Amino acid sequence: MPHSVSLITTIAAGMGFALILGLVASRLRMPALVGYMIAGVIVGPWTPGFVADVELAGQLAEIGVMLLMFGVGLHLAPEDLLSVRRIALPGALVQIGAATALGMAVGLFWGWSVGASLVFGLALSCASTVVLLRALEGQGILKSINGRIAVGWLVVEDLAMVMVLVLLPALAGLLGGAGEPAAHAGSSGSLLTSVAITIVKVGAFVAIMLVLGKRLFPKILWLVSRTGSREMFTLCVLATAIGVAYASASLFGVSFALGAFFAGMMMRESEFSHRAAVESLPLRDAFSVLFFVSVGMLFDPHVIAEHPFKLLAVVAIIMAGKTLAAIGIVLAFRYPLNTAFTVGASLAQIGEFSFILVGLGVSLGILSGEGASLVLAGALVSITFNPLLFSAAKPAENWLCKRSSWARQLRFRPAPFSELPMSTDQALLTGQVVLVGFGRVGRRIADALAERKIPFIVAEQHRELVEKLRAKGIPAVAGDASDPAVLIQAHIARAGMLVIATPDTIDVRKMVETARTLNPDVKIVLRTHSDEEAELLEKENIGTVFMGEHELAQGMARHVIAQMEAQAHVR
Repeated sequence: MPHSVSLITTIAAGMGFALILGLVASRLRMPALVGYMIAGVIVGPWTPGFVADVELAGQLAEIGVMLLMFGVGLHLAPEDLLSVRRIALPGALVQIGAATALGMAVGLFWGWSVGASLVFGLALSCASTVVLLRALEGQGILKSINGRIAVGWLVVEDLAMVMVLVLLPALAGLLGGAGEPAAHAGSSGSLLTSVAITIVKVGAFVAIMLVLGKRLFPKILWLVSRTGSREMFTLCVLATAIGVAYASASLFGVSFALGAFFAGMMMRESEFSHRAAVESLPLRDAFSVLFFVSVGMLFDPHVIAEHPFKLLAVVAIIMAGKTLAAIGIVLAFRYPLNTAFTVGASLAQIGEFSFILVGLGVSLGILSGEGASLVLAGALVSITFNPLLFSAAKPAENWLCKRSSWARQLRFRPAPFSELPMSTDQALLTGQVVLVGFGRVGRRIADALAERKIPFIVAEQHRELVEKLRAKGIPAVAGDASDPAVLIQAHIARAGMLVIATPDTIDVRKMVETARTLNPDVKIVLRTHSDEEAELLEKENIGTVFMGEHELAQGMARHVIAQMEAQAHVR
């Protein structure tokens, strides 16, 4: 043909081989992503035959990361991240430090320089966005407290790696690098200036997104939705995700992933956020497949034969060292064993930031090609086995609890604020509303109840939020309401109504079953985003179902108030 078709060739070959090998992996009861990465190895430069364009594949993979993080942002509000900051911020920083120290120790043992060992350790410390989110979505826990901790941890890691990428060129000379960046390494003034500029840029980006983006993006989505054109709506969603990601990287120096994530969180303020998530899903899945293909293309199989023991050490740091460090940190914050195992398994892999970091380290003359190959090989191995580790988390927890009384104590120990204070007014514990979830919908319902002086108790997973509610004099218990102990603490046996205001309906049936076992006469109200799901829940006679968000909150509040006032008249 008279023109280049490398982009089309790369997509066609990557997706074609990924489909075939993904099916083979699924038939062998292995994760499909293993097949995707093997497809990348086949079309990569390290194997004979057809070679796809590695640079183009990397850019396509970046689009996948953007769309995936944008989708996560659509499901998480800023307060969801702030609610887990007490564990995500120190936890991520301590885990980065522990993994970096392990990598440095191994690098120094192999005779590498301090600089090479440092870059090597840092590359092993940061988890992959795509792998972590795919694992959380596959387990159905992305929006649970465990999922929010893992995502918050990931955001902190991304911000830390942005800072590392800024500092590394300035420190290249001190770390044994060569080239132009080394000439400025000795200037502490230039180093401090670089750090200050980066902090100001990141701060400016976050401020603009929280102040301007929070108001602008929902309005744009509303205006486009008024055209009635589905393709215009989809175009608006994709243009926002990719455009903001690109602008954030170009103007403020943050990663594409972080920019897209904030764009999604701001667009979440729109009543059309659920539709935006659905419209972007097919492209998100397609490009995430290309991410795994691009990882496979970077893998050099010769490293397995040339450095088998070094590769084992790298995999041990990623999948054992990081996991144990994360588990220890989470347990130190008095979270249960299940949370610790989930977070630990989520972070037991490395990905896109690791590739960027080793690429920069090699270009600056700090890290050798051998170190880069080991990191890339470690990424492929850890990504391949991460789903298996994730699946083994629950059985491992059960096995440990059967054999250790200490593990059983960690599993069932009462979390802070998991019990109502003894001083709670008993008048609030009879005929009250048990309100599950205190997000945007839950807050509006609570305000309406408080205005009418109808007693209610909040059941919320975020212990920091429960602490604030109690400080305001609102009775609240911390925990997952699908756990019968949480509903018992909320005195569901004497409640007049159970209101499930959380967006997830995965554990609704368990909540309803528990509530009706303890209180057969309790009225139940719940929310959903899907017509099909609403129809199914109504057929099962689970309760009164509301849809939407703003209208949902108002409608649920009116219904609850009317029911409670009617009960009060009867009494």
